[in-house]
Amino acid sequence: MVHDTELVRKLEEKAKLLRRHSIEMINSGGKGWIGGSFSEAEIVTSLFFHHMRHDPKNPRWPERDRLILSKAHCCEMHYAALGEAGYFSQEHFSSYGKFGGVLQAHSQRTTPGVDYSGGSLGTGLSFAVGEALAARIGAQMDHSGRKIPKYQVYCIIGDGECDEGQIWEAAMAAAHYKLDNLTTILDRNEYQSTGAVTDIMGTEPMAEKWRSFSWNVLEINGHDISQILTALDNADRAPEKPTVIIAHTTKGKGVPSFEGRVHFASMTDEMYAEAMTALK
Repeated sequence: MVHDTELVRKLEEKAKLLRRHSIEMINSGGKGWIGGSFSEAEIVTSLFFHHMRHDPKNPRWPERDRLILSKAHCCEMHYAALGEAGYFSQEHFSSYGKFGGVLQAHSQRTTPGVDYSGGSLGTGLSFAVGEALAARIGAQMDHSGRKIPKYQVYCIIGDGECDEGQIWEAAMAAAHYKLDNLTTILDRNEYQSTGAVTDIMGTEPMAEKWRSFSWNVLEINGHDISQILTALDNADRAPEKPTVIIAHTTKGKGVPSFEGRVHFASMTDEMYAEAMTALK
């Protein structure tokens, strides 16, 4: 599917803006997860500013699509999208990681627009399976007894996170229940907290693993907006199977000196200046 070039351009600019918001946030907090937030920028942008059905004025709207950020330490990009979309004032970006602030260092449901409180890696996909089941059953009703239309559930996981056995238990459950309203996006940046994924725990062949669990598998360049939008459209149409989009990305994408090497970092004046120059 070919998407409108103007739409793609606007989303590319939006992703760059979200990276700037994230840098401001991390600079205010003093430190943060730059690498994994920047690698998911185009994915989060495509979901929030084109593909997902949601309403910033009504964060708990029952019919909204859900985004479950399983790699919840990379919440800076999620917060940037929420603030840019209007879920809360961007003045709250300066509260990132601070005691009592609206934006904690792992995403929490107390933040408007956040549907999952993260912490221990590997648990988010299980939560997403539960959300998808609730949507599909059709018996879920609001307080007036009205049935809530089926919504889509999107779950972003990391490739280092796939070391966790709970990911694969959730994958089995999703396939068993034929959750075709569940799309998992694997941010395949090939690096985790202490080194390259291949050195810590080799996970290849990744695509074949998901296929063996009876998932619909798509592979894309996770920084190509057009490929992301096409994959999301195809995932929504896949019958009786959950879909995993393996998005090949670069850690720290967008700032050359960060790319492929920065995971968690304390923000220095030099890093801040370099990032803001690169993201003009």
